[in-house]
Amino acid sequence: MKRIDAVIRPSQLDEVKQRVNALGITGLTVSEVRGFGRQKGHTETYRGSEYTVDFLPKIFVTIAVAEDLVDPVVEAIIEGARTGVIGDGKIFVSSLDDVIRIRTGERGPGAI
Repeated sequence: MKRIDAVIRPSQLDEVKQRVNALGITGLTVSEVRGFGRQKGHTETYRGSEYTVDFLPKIFVTIAVAEDLVDPVVEAIIEGARTGVIGDGKIFVSSLDDVIRIRTGERGPGAI
């Protein structure tokens, strides 16, 4: 089992969700986050005053999948999130030791 975390642009969430759903993935978790990487934020002018926006709004998507689905899900996220402009995001893949469905107590891949 693997955990796929992706940090993407808010505007690309619907596209990513559609592509992941097309693979038969039935669950994902989405959080609104703020951060920066190489993009480093930007400056804006408001009522004549210039200020720096350091932390940019992003979406954090987490998906737990069986190992055989990692590559298709990662590719779906890339296709859905890519705009070709700096700030498109990152994908992190990590191992899951165990997954437990709280309602039933079911463990392992069946709990995903």
